[in-house]
Amino acid sequence: MTKFDEIYQNMIKKIMTEGIDELNKSKQAGSERATYYTRAMPGIHFSTDIENDGFPLLTLRKIPIKAPVAEQAWFILGLRKPEDFLRNYTKIWDDFTNPGDVVTVAYGYRWRKHFGRDQLQLLIDLLKNEPGSRHGVVVAWDPSQDGLSLQKKKNVPCPYTFTANIIGGRLHLHLMIRSNDVILGLPFDVLGFALLQCLLAQELGVKPGIYSHSISNAHIYDSHYRAAEELTKRQNDHKKIVLNLPENAFRKIEQRKYEVVDAIINNLTEQYHPSEAITGIKIVPY
Repeated sequence: MTKFDEIYQNMIKKIMTEGIDELNKSKQAGSERATYYTRAMPGIHFSTDIENDGFPLLTLRKIPIKAPVAEQAWFILGLRKPEDFLRNYTKIWDDFTNPGDVVTVAYGYRWRKHFGRDQLQLLIDLLKNEPGSRHGVVVAWDPSQDGLSLQKKKNVPCPYTFTANIIGGRLHLHLMIRSNDVILGLPFDVLGFALLQCLLAQELGVKPGIYSHSISNAHIYDSHYRAAEELTKRQNDHKKIVLNLPENAFRKIEQRKYEVVDAIINNLTEQYHPSEAITGIKIVPY
């Protein structure tokens, strides 16, 4: 197995054996399931070295590659309407749109426009001019409107902030997540944000280093328990995956040269020989 497969499998084993079953009520009126259980643990953290351990793409089961790659490009563009580019690759955000086909809390929009600052560009400028800076923080959470309310919203940011540091001539990224669905959401998030790390590293002229992932509430839905048990038993001999980015990939994405997105998808897909998919895993309405 790859290094990330080992990390992921051990995390699932830990949650399934040591996690606490919590009863949850759906936030969405008219949801198919009014209540459900999660097996949850607080304060889960892992790190993996992209340069040495390989790109963290889950191979224990087949997962879609084009959706998280395209999503991350959509974030970089600062967009919040899925009809603008993203829907050509995935409809994953369609359930979170508001009137006008707008995702109000789209991460990229928050990074690049919402707070009146282009946080991604400022991060690049900062680390180019001061590589040793410890101020490379990008935030998606808006305390003026997110959380701390009994009024339920369609969506609030899960990955709410990340930090980027250049240490030892490599770019390290640390993602903080308030809530992570370990079976469906986590592999998707890791692929997307590790890709962002690689894109930023290339733009900064350094190698990608350690990707760190911290979760306040790591959980497995009761409808995913069967899949979790299956994943704890799987073994494979998948080789390390090495992401090879097209030249100037970050800027080309900004310029809407979408062939770069396809090139990244193809590069990962050519190396991807996962274990079989696990059918019947559905997103839980919450």
